[in-house]
Amino acid sequence: MKEFGKYIIADPRVCGGKLIFRDTEIPVEEVLEQVADGMDWQEIVEDWEGMISHQAIAEAVRLAREVLVSHTENSVRGVRI
Repeated sequence: MKEFGKYIIADPRVCGGKLIFRDTEIPVEEVLEQVADGMDWQEIVEDWEGMISHQAIAEAVRLAREVLVSHTENSVRGVRI
């Protein structure tokens, strides 16, 4: 099992190793899709029957941001003008 934060893990024995929220089988990508679609975070929590928290959603958004920023910075550095 690999931990990506307090709430997010990847375990090859659960959901094929996809990123999930700890102690659930809820895929992080599905929750991020709900966020991207503009769904209210409280609605997301309720949609998953309280199995994830606002803090867990915030961690997923922060990690996604970090990956995007890192990827963008690395891509820009590799561009020759």
